[in-house]
Amino acid sequence: MAKMTQHTIGLDISKAHLDAFRLEDGAAHRFENSAAGFRALQKWLGRAPIARIVFEPTGPYHKAFEAAFSKTFRLVKVNPLQARRFAEARGTRAKTDAVDARMLAQMGAAFNLEPQAPCSKETLVLRDLHVARSGLIKDRTRLRNRAQTQSIALLKRQTKARLTQVERQIAELDAEIAALIEAHGATARNRDILCSMPGIGAVTAAAMLTLLPEIGTLQRKQVASLTGLAPITRQSGQWQGKSFIGGGRKPLRDALYMPALVAMRFNPELKAKYEALRTVGKPAKVAIVVVMRKLIEMANALVKADRMWTLKTA
Repeated sequence: MAKMTQHTIGLDISKAHLDAFRLEDGAAHRFENSAAGFRALQKWLGRAPIARIVFEPTGPYHKAFEAAFSKTFRLVKVNPLQARRFAEARGTRAKTDAVDARMLAQMGAAFNLEPQAPCSKETLVLRDLHVARSGLIKDRTRLRNRAQTQSIALLKRQTKARLTQVERQIAELDAEIAALIEAHGATARNRDILCSMPGIGAVTAAAMLTLLPEIGTLQRKQVASLTGLAPITRQSGQWQGKSFIGGGRKPLRDALYMPALVAMRFNPELKAKYEALRTVGKPAKVAIVVVMRKLIEMANALVKADRMWTLKTA
């Protein structure tokens, strides 16, 4: 009996349209980025086995597609910069929706990209709430900075009123996020495990669960890589450059910075690690990055083992 072909689909997502390309037979079609378009796309895909559907995140425009198809098909979300570099490496200079869809399919097949774990509805809602909260935090910082330089009474009153409103909205989002986490037993348990670690509070725990829903299922090197905290080596021949960090999920990396500073003071193991690195001459920034990496690795290990943090005794 002949083995059925595993199809790779490239999908370019814009505000109005979904441009699909099937690599195996070169078939291409455009659909509306709407519920009706999703139904038409699913019919076009048919019953043939789909190895992967490769797409780039496009802000708010891919969310509805991801929510509709994540439990039905094997989705692969790729970094737009990496996708563009792949296209350039193939000599593709043109950039249209149809070309991008074909290129994404080729990239998925060339690298045999593995599908991501499907996101639950809870995770998608938490992600939207977290994005909204991050925007309000930036607004609050801008308003506070503005208030320090204003001298006109009217402007000061308006800025104060806006700041009060933003503070209230942040509090409302925090309450909604906490309630959503509490409503799901497994997520609430993971939050409690994270909060048992010195340096991690409810807000950071919520950010970690939102930005790294895979926590507790990853290997040590995987969690460091996904966070963008694994050192990237630069070496060519006898030349050796300085290692650096990058890539991964920057919002998660940003969320770990302040908790790492707290952990350096109140977590004996991480405090000892930081002091040991400084003693041998490592710059403070390098030592803090190591603490951040140890913090997320420890959090992943605790969630995987389903146990609270405890102080190690000699």
